[in-house]
Amino acid sequence: MTSGHRSAFAPGRPARGGPARSLVGIGQVLEELRPEFPDISPSKIRFLEAEGLIAPERASSGYRRFAVADIERLRFILTAQRDEYLPLRVIKERLDALSGDGGGRGGPGVAPAVALTRSELLEAAGADEELLAELEDYGLVRHARTYGTEALTVVRSAVAVRQYGIQPRHLRAVKAAAEREISLVEQVVAPLARQKGSREPALRAARDVAAHIARLHATLVEDGLNDAGLASGPAVAGTPQNVPREPPGLRSASGR
Repeated sequence: MTSGHRSAFAPGRPARGGPARSLVGIGQVLEELRPEFPDISPSKIRFLEAEGLIAPERASSGYRRFAVADIERLRFILTAQRDEYLPLRVIKERLDALSGDGGGRGGPGVAPAVALTRSELLEAAGADEELLAELEDYGLVRHARTYGTEALTVVRSAVAVRQYGIQPRHLRAVKAAAEREISLVEQVVAPLARQKGSREPALRAARDVAAHIARLHATLVEDGLNDAGLASGPAVAGTPQNVPREPPGLRSASGR
């Protein structure tokens, strides 16, 4: 398997009973995963084993031996940590559902929906209670007993832009724009949705139109930044580089 390869393997229980030549040592596992996960280390792998997320075989000498399934399981765990900042408990639940241990219905390679408690959402997003409450007040996150991937993405984004002085109240404009785009998509696919039979044509059209609108939106924003001289490009002569400064924040029309 080459680095960067993605198999269709659904991360379930590590394979057992395979031929000895299919098992590799921890050094080969590190060599396999480091191009994607530079911070992977033997101690990290031992920690995940201690937490019950992986269970490599042990040779008679006591050394850990990893099958292909173990490596793919590790890749799944590391990707979930890096890209979604999920707690290990949630990652383990995903793995159990995919392997059938948790009663989940996710098919091969399909992760079940995330269900985070309020405290887990705050921990995974690096947010505080005040920020989440504001996002809920302004309708950017729905108050619920459990929160999914969408809520996690919104809260993480709010945490990221807060360092520039952007508060939840400023994000109402983003929500309003999204709602207008949703309304447009609904109008376009309404005739298909009213037809009898399968809803797949309407769903497919909605995804297609939404993707085109998202690309258009991103292009217009980039073009506007370009016109304002804020697009990425060569540094202007005489402009100081790498000078730290306070986040600019946003002011109201009164200047406060």
